[in-house]
Amino acid sequence: MTSKAPTPGGDVPVITIDGPSGSGKGTISRRLAGTLGWHYLDSGALYRLLACAALRDGIPLDDAGGLTALAERINGEFGVSPTGAECVWLDEEEVTTRLRTEECGNTASKLATLPDVRVALLAWQRRHRQSPGLVADGRDMGTVVFPDAMLKIFLTASPEERALRRYKQLKDNGNKVNLDEILEDTRARDLRDRTRKTAPLEPAEDAFLLDNGGQEVAETLAIILQRLQTID
Repeated sequence: MTSKAPTPGGDVPVITIDGPSGSGKGTISRRLAGTLGWHYLDSGALYRLLACAALRDGIPLDDAGGLTALAERINGEFGVSPTGAECVWLDEEEVTTRLRTEECGNTASKLATLPDVRVALLAWQRRHRQSPGLVADGRDMGTVVFPDAMLKIFLTASPEERALRRYKQLKDNGNKVNLDEILEDTRARDLRDRTRKTAPLEPAEDAFLLDNGGQEVAETLAIILQRLQTID
């Protein structure tokens, strides 16, 4: 059952947007945060940052203790470039491009199944709750990280559509990719996320379910903004 207990900074409004890989939650969340003038938390980037550090340091994925210790001491920073693009640093090294690779994404998905790793990153995520408000995207933002959020959205689309989105994104960035392999990875990530023991991927009991298959970003954003207007 989803808890409604307040999290630190509970007087600051939060909108959570959860969903599986390729559901468009990152794009929608950034646009929504920009429209509202609120802060934005890409929780997946935290796990990707940890994955990047683990790959760099050669820490095996079955070394739960080593990965948890790494999560507790990781030195990462998020910001924007002069052009407004997102930038991420790990120990003063920019790793923005590396974070978006399939290797890093798959590793992050596996790290997210480790309960102690999730606990280690929880406080870091909640520190992003700052005035005037926060839009947070991920897989357990509405169920675990911010259970008292004012609005919880759960985005989804078919695995085939989500894989195609990822394929186009990677191809546009100059990567050599195979659609069948991406679809297989998408289904594997979905299974890991739904069946993990800690904070599995599922909509909060009070979440607004939104299938954005076939929708443009602007359409999805408009639906969420309309939903927001109905909240007292």
